[in-house]
Amino acid sequence: MDFLIFFLSLGVLIWGSDMLIDQSEKIALRFGISEYVIGATLVAVGTSLPEMAASITASINHKPEIAVANVIGSNIFNITLVLATVFIIAKKVDPHRDFFAKDSSWALFPVLIFILMVMDGSFSTFDGLLLILLMFAYVLFLLRAGGEILIDDEEEEALEAFSWFRVSLLTLLGFVFVIMGADYAIESASSIARGFGVSDWVIGILMISLGTSMPELMVSVTAALKGKADMAIGAIIGSNMANTTMVLGSAALVNPITIDPEKYMFDIATMLVATLMLVFISANKLYTKPAGISLLIILALFLQNTLQSL
Repeated sequence: MDFLIFFLSLGVLIWGSDMLIDQSEKIALRFGISEYVIGATLVAVGTSLPEMAASITASINHKPEIAVANVIGSNIFNITLVLATVFIIAKKVDPHRDFFAKDSSWALFPVLIFILMVMDGSFSTFDGLLLILLMFAYVLFLLRAGGEILIDDEEEEALEAFSWFRVSLLTLLGFVFVIMGADYAIESASSIARGFGVSDWVIGILMISLGTSMPELMVSVTAALKGKADMAIGAIIGSNMANTTMVLGSAALVNPITIDPEKYMFDIATMLVATLMLVFISANKLYTKPAGISLLIILALFLQNTLQSL
């Protein structure tokens, strides 16, 4: 039964992500701002809601390992699985935005701050507030430096037919489908994992983080297939930013989190390496299938280490 629920939830995710991309594009047109900003804010935060729900719930239930593992695992999957899939599936990834000049620091900063905070073995309430403040700084940066988009004839017609009621309703439905699909995927995957008797950390970093990364996967792949590379990459960078700041910060506000960083050094190092790879790819504009394969190699090493700990 759990396997059936898992696959049905994937269908809901696909449907919701497609709806979300369409409406997000209309919102971008309406305000004359870039698709990247929409992807890195509205879409990214929306698709990070499953991670936030999972980590806050884990923190409330005094399961800090799940809360932290969910963030680390989701960030790893977003880069090594989601971004790699975008590079491999899309016919051509040619973003208009210079991600290295404008966004690579925002992909790396939260990871470095995360490592600095976790060195003492805990995330305090003060740490949580600082992480959330960093997210607000990122949003402010995007709104000031997002830039505008050029509108063609077809998009001009869509703009003239714009309806706030219709777009708001469909955007809300898109979020609901994405979040519900992810929620059922998480629950069914966790149930399957517990049936095999694995640890809380493995459940968090593998099963739950993979499940909560499904919205990013569906949204980014859908955007890439529609030629919206800026939105696809923006959703990934923005989601990782939201995971490390809003998700972990909110969990720490609910309950201070204690964890042994040495015990999970490989996973933390994998998140750092994956983020550095993202910076390297954006610096050299290597939005290609070989780059996607390189990211999948990191994913394979991560999965091998995780499965060996079962």
